[in-house]
Amino acid sequence: MRPTADSSAKEAEAAPPIRSLRHLVAGQWRTGDGEELVDLNPARPHETVAVGRLARDRDLDEAVTAAREAFPRWAATPPHARGRILDRAAGVIEAHADQWGEELAREEGKTRDEGVGEVRRAAEIFRYYAGEASRPVGEVFASPRPGEQIHVVHRPVGTVAVVTPFNFPAAIPAWKIAPALGYGNTVVWKPASLVPLLAVRLAEALVEAGLPDGVLSLLIGDGSLGGRLVEHPGVDAVTFTGSTGVGRGLIAACGRMARPVQTEMGGKNAAVVLADADLELAVREVLAGAFRATGQKCTATSRLIVQEPVADAFLAQLTKRAAALRVGDPLDPATEMGPVVTLEARDRIQHAVDAAAARPGVDVLTGGRRYDDDRTAGAFVPPTVVELAGDDPLWREELFGPVLAVRRAGDTREALALADDSEFGLSAAVFTDDLRAVTAAMDGLEVGVLHINSETAGADPHVPFGGARQSAYGPKEQGRAAREFFTRTTTVYLRGSGGPLL
Repeated sequence: MRPTADSSAKEAEAAPPIRSLRHLVAGQWRTGDGEELVDLNPARPHETVAVGRLARDRDLDEAVTAAREAFPRWAATPPHARGRILDRAAGVIEAHADQWGEELAREEGKTRDEGVGEVRRAAEIFRYYAGEASRPVGEVFASPRPGEQIHVVHRPVGTVAVVTPFNFPAAIPAWKIAPALGYGNTVVWKPASLVPLLAVRLAEALVEAGLPDGVLSLLIGDGSLGGRLVEHPGVDAVTFTGSTGVGRGLIAACGRMARPVQTEMGGKNAAVVLADADLELAVREVLAGAFRATGQKCTATSRLIVQEPVADAFLAQLTKRAAALRVGDPLDPATEMGPVVTLEARDRIQHAVDAAAARPGVDVLTGGRRYDDDRTAGAFVPPTVVELAGDDPLWREELFGPVLAVRRAGDTREALALADDSEFGLSAAVFTDDLRAVTAAMDGLEVGVLHINSETAGADPHVPFGGARQSAYGPKEQGRAAREFFTRTTTVYLRGSGGPLL
């Protein structure tokens, strides 16, 4: 049925206003004059969330110059004063959580509740690093020589290039920018161009909190701008979260320049359900790990290994609940899973599932087909569970969507071996009450994050986060681990010239 003029008018009247995108350069907001950027709602691709223009190279040069000029003053600012600004920014973010969380849902696709929760997590991260100002800034070691102390002091590294992905447009920038600023660095930030509005919001919060001009610049641009930022001669260090392919390129570029680099890259995270597991708990957690945020998490559960004695019962429960998930508009309170980020991502994921389904030994247990209802115009992918008889590209390649590949294992040893059978090593989960299995997983799985009886996804600001193998390079993020990247150490041998007094 075609919409009437009255219904079209009502829809236009109900649509949220289109926001304007801005860059922050040297303390000044500017509209930019590069190519036009249109930020679309993946649930309703005809709906524009925000519009603006991309940054140009001259914006990049001005931003880096401003950051370098601001660095000495910001580094000399007492840590408690820097912390107060981060704390005020946390308050601004928290106060806008409902509005910004809804905007996040509209431009990225996760549900409104997930969006609001993510914005609140960003505030929590800023508040944590505000508190770092009250913690030790160095260490004192004993010296083998009388009358001498050895001090190890931490200093900021300088101007940091921050490049962030689309999937957590508030939380991931927060866990890079907050420690970078808290430890006294200046930042030039290039967010994913798919989620520009939330980047503007975080920058607005820091400006409102009183961050001095030039300490943070925000440049909205395409991937090539990010590459030029990483290789800019005025940058001292680079922190990146994104795909493994792009990350490897940045690592190589920074290696040529002897520039410190920290990358968080891909994941193909496994959950292992052993025969003694609490199946109700395991179903609930695997479901959340695979399909929350539409599977667009680097820590999402994308592989599942189930021990043979419980496989039939477990998969029956899992597929039933996956098929029952309410998929739709992320702003609808009843929705449990929204769209992926773009129509192109939808088509890429669907193509991978279709190709797998055509291969022998592959059984699509639920999902796997495009929607043919009113969701067909949006970037919706159904929750999909695919059982594999053996190795398959679906087992190896990161899809970054709501697709779970399943294999069966005969015993604990085989199950853990399958979990470790990946070039990636970000996260894993093991469901069991067997202490020997837990110990074997802790000793044998080459991952940066291991969950016992909980989903693979999840990160807390006070503990280290990061992966192994091809999932990460450089120091870990979050917690005190962030200090290892965002500061450099000076070892000071301290002895009075006149010798000891006592």
